[in-house]
Amino acid sequence: MASTSRTPRGRGRGGRGGGSSSLPPPPSTLPLIIEEFFIVVYEDPLVKKVRTPKKFADYLDGQEPAKVYLRAADCGPRLWTVEVLFDGQGRMYLDKGWENFAIAHGVDFGCFVHFKYEGDDVLTMKVFDGTMCRKYYYLTTKILTMKATTT
Repeated sequence: MASTSRTPRGRGRGGRGGGSSSLPPPPSTLPLIIEEFFIVVYEDPLVKKVRTPKKFADYLDGQEPAKVYLRAADCGPRLWTVEVLFDGQGRMYLDKGWENFAIAHGVDFGCFVHFKYEGDDVLTMKVFDGTMCRKYYYLTTKILTMKATTT
């Protein structure tokens, strides 16, 4: 005859016993931290300002910067200053300065642009083209920088 001994429920790891739970708190009790987001460029990025996701704008609520500093990932320490607009309805836009940044980094219709908020109003970004492959723009940026300094 097989043994019918059973381990009591609610005791041991992860149970309801007197020990501490290893489960994270429910999502509603966690602080809202938005460190990364992406945008899909549906319109010509050189004609229109770019809207960030509402959750990111909500995250910055109360500390709305007048400008942010964009840095291309793997492109060194150069920061591009971009003015920020808030429309009073909870939407945030990257405005003046975005066009120069977009040109220098090959942002075009159909691109996916991934942003990571580094704090201190700095956003690091990566661009992915319509084939979902990352665009590397180090050489292009270096050439543009060289041309600008020699003229």
